[in-house]
Amino acid sequence: MKILKTYDLAPDGVRIEVNWDNMNIGASIFVPCINTEEATKEVTRICTEKGWEIESRLRIEGECLGVRFWRKM
Repeated sequence: MKILKTYDLAPDGVRIEVNWDNMNIGASIFVPCINTEEATKEVTRICTEKGWEIESRLRIEGECLGVRFWRKM
């Protein structure tokens, strides 16, 4: 596994890079994962550090389980 950077995600042990600079208010990301609780915990930590409010929903998209996150503020 590659080295995780501060704002990388790895809820299932596989590194997921997110371009947080493009995460404007109203934007969303889908994190495909089995461990949805860990994904929510990791994204919440990152967004809290950035001072952002988010909304999340457990979803199945394209036959993949995961969590979709929307930046609210």
